[in-house]
Amino acid sequence: MIYIFDVKASVLPETLLFEGIEKDDLALMLDCLEPRICDYKKDEFITMAGDAFESVGILLKGKAAVIKETFAGNRVVIAILQPGDMFGEMVVFSKNPVWPSTVIAQEDCMVFFLSGNKITGQCDKVCPWHKTLILNMLKIVSERALVLNKKVEYLTIKSMRGKISAFLMEQYKKTGKTTFVLPMNRNDMADFLNVSRPSMSREMSRMKDEGIIDYHRSAIKIKDIEALRQYAE
Repeated sequence: MIYIFDVKASVLPETLLFEGIEKDDLALMLDCLEPRICDYKKDEFITMAGDAFESVGILLKGKAAVIKETFAGNRVVIAILQPGDMFGEMVVFSKNPVWPSTVIAQEDCMVFFLSGNKITGQCDKVCPWHKTLILNMLKIVSERALVLNKKVEYLTIKSMRGKISAFLMEQYKKTGKTTFVLPMNRNDMADFLNVSRPSMSREMSRMKDEGIIDYHRSAIKIKDIEALRQYAE
């Protein structure tokens, strides 16, 4: 389904791509940018790895997972997308414009698609906001590269406890709190850390018994921050 939506009432003005652009100006910009707004049902594919890349996407509603499959057929979760998150930005400047990953709707989703040419190309209407859009895009790509580097760090940690500790320390640094809600469910967390769900759950249970952490469903409480920091190193 493709339709016109209320820009000011959406999360779009709060996204990194449109940072520094007023809501009224953004509404005018969309006439120039000519985006597509599409709906997807839960478990529906939003993009498929290997398909031709046409537009970057911004999740407006719902939750989606960015995944890769290994040659053995195992699924690895690259990221969990929340409203306001962008995907496909690493392909915009690529000479091989194909989707590198698959994006699956984990809930009913609404997605804003914007052609890469509209971001990086010359604006026919010479919009005064176009330079801001390009600078924001460059910042987003840089931030994404740092996130991917963090993902590599997780993969280089050998022990299960080390991976879990590093992940929980990262959430602690982001929230600034010792009690927080995990940004993904246990299955997705196991895929993200490239470990088995049962093994991860057993290790977390041991850490709970040792008084390092406590948890209930997706809520985590760090009880021994120094022990967690040591395991994460």
